[in-house]
Amino acid sequence: MKFLSGISILLLITAPALADPMDKGDQKAGKTLHDKSCIACHASKFGGDEGSKIYTRTDRKATNKQQLAARVKACNNNVGAGWFPEDETHVEAYLNNRYYHFK
Repeated sequence: MKFLSGISILLLITAPALADPMDKGDQKAGKTLHDKSCIACHASKFGGDEGSKIYTRTDRKATNKQQLAARVKACNNNVGAGWFPEDETHVEAYLNNRYYHFK
């Protein structure tokens, strides 16, 4: 019984460290960053309201959370947005909630 209690305590302590960072992103902050740095480029290349066709097209590049994070990082670097890693997490959280719905 002590063994099971010990495992339970260990899981409770380590679970936050194992949580997906995207789940902790601030979607409101992510939307603000996205709107400031992404819309103009995406709308010019893909059209749609706020350039949203980039996210809803059938051949979209992100098919899971890891790919979404990689795309956000690449866009941040390509346009020189100057986002910190936590900013990228906020944008990922916003995009995932708004368009992708990855688990």
